[in-house]
Amino acid sequence: MGVGVMAVRGRPREFDVNQALERAVDVFWRQGYEGTTLEDLTTAMNISRPSLYAAFGNKEDTFRLAVGRYAQVEMAYVDEALGKPTAREVAAHYLHKNVEAITLPGRPPGCLSIQGGLSGHPQDQRIVDFLASSRSAGEQRFVERFQEAIEAGDLSASEDPTELARYLASVTAGLAVQAAGGAGRAELMKVAERALSAFPG
Repeated sequence: MGVGVMAVRGRPREFDVNQALERAVDVFWRQGYEGTTLEDLTTAMNISRPSLYAAFGNKEDTFRLAVGRYAQVEMAYVDEALGKPTAREVAAHYLHKNVEAITLPGRPPGCLSIQGGLSGHPQDQRIVDFLASSRSAGEQRFVERFQEAIEAGDLSASEDPTELARYLASVTAGLAVQAAGGAGRAELMKVAERALSAFPG
């Protein structure tokens, strides 16, 4: 989406939809889904409530779009990792770039897809389920990549691609929680290296 033209109480208003969505990402990332109000969003995005509804939908719709934008921009390194020639290089690139992404200066520490729905009211269960489904879909991409590595002889046939993918997912989830708790990049890189020492190849 490029520049959107929205009607605000009869007056046309122009704003960059992607830029507004980036601001929504930041708010949800810092405050979580439950902790974010519509007022928080409209203030950060510099748009009116009618414009938010017209461009993005309600709070839940906006959050889903924000997570998609986050995956596209902040987690572009996942595609890079999956394109590496060996399973070991896939894991190394993924873990190293993950640590960089969750410790970027000027950005909230941690990961939107982990922190966005860690806690919530029962009525927010759809968000918790949505995030879990998103993470599961991402994990499945690694399962498929490691299965390819086994078929290519890059990984031993005795390896379990699902187990390997879950291992990486668990490590990165832990890294995100540690980053949100104040752990620095150098410290977390050491954790990533320790995790890699247990990865085959």
